Amino acid sequence: MDLNKVMLIGRITKDPDARTTPTGQSVASFSVATNLRWKDQQGQMQERGEFHNIVAWRKLADICKQYLHKGSKVYIEGRLQTRSWQDQQGVTKYRTEVVADNMIMLDSKGSGGGASFDAPPPTTDAAPTPTNNDEEIKVENIPF
Repeated sequence: MDLNKVMLIGRITKDPDARTTPTGQSVASFSVATNLRWKDQQGQMQERGEFHNIVAWRKLADICKQYLHKGSKVYIEGRLQTRSWQDQQGVTKYRTEVVADNMIMLDSKGSGGGASFDAPPPTTDAAPTPTNNDEEIKVENIPF
């Protein structure tokens, strides 16, 4: 059995960029920043940020564009995907992205947060992405 699953909690670094493909599908891309904090050997607090490229498709893309904004705290669940292309000089470039299947807004109720949105099942001929929608993920149950 194989597993490709990503779960992130972080903040949106800029408003999502939404567009429509030539076939009419909505796609939104944005970045989520996460921070790792630890104490070094001298007891000093250290911090390192990571930036994750997120891509949402179809209805989830529309929802992300409508509700997510720079600074929004969000939970993203999805899978890793790496794509490649050649630039104008013929150099192969790579980009690893999280393809979002689920998004939960984590901002306080006053700022419109707390809603959960699942991506609809894929409509392409690609193999379906397994999802488990039997339980709602609650922030208080996440162990970190």
